[in-house]
Amino acid sequence: MDAAFDLLVREGVNGVKISTLCDELGVTKGSFYWHFDDIGALMEAMADHWCGKQNDAVRELAAIESMAVEERFEMMAQLLIDERNWSVEIAVREWARSDEKVAEAVRELDQRIFDIVQESLLELDFGAEDARLRAGALVYAGIGFVHGRGSLPTPTTDELRKIFALLAQK
Repeated sequence: MDAAFDLLVREGVNGVKISTLCDELGVTKGSFYWHFDDIGALMEAMADHWCGKQNDAVRELAAIESMAVEERFEMMAQLLIDERNWSVEIAVREWARSDEKVAEAVRELDQRIFDIVQESLLELDFGAEDARLRAGALVYAGIGFVHGRGSLPTPTTDELRKIFALLAQK
């Protein structure tokens, strides 16, 4: 499963092929078929695995909710700049374009993150509309940071902290 995700990250969803995976793992195609009926079964297992990981991420986000607002933003900033997080995030978001199960998991996670950011801003005494607009800006900025890697400057933790502070300022 890890090798299949590595392939997904490197080659995209269309690059996940039985022959490539077997070559990289040094196993026969027969070994592959021992575990999976076909490439569709592998992709389904990968979707299930990723959705399970996203459920774990949602539980971790619940722990973030109990932190002070500044600590919440700091933790979310750290998640944004972690290389493994964003490389998988890019690949999975691309995959979500062709797999409804993955797309639904992405939508649910995005909504959960939005809700946490909006709630954080409400705790900072912003009005409902202002909190919603600022939360949207922060969440879209986070998605942009993930997709802008390589073509735009990658923000540092300090820069992310300043962006959060700017949008949390009255």
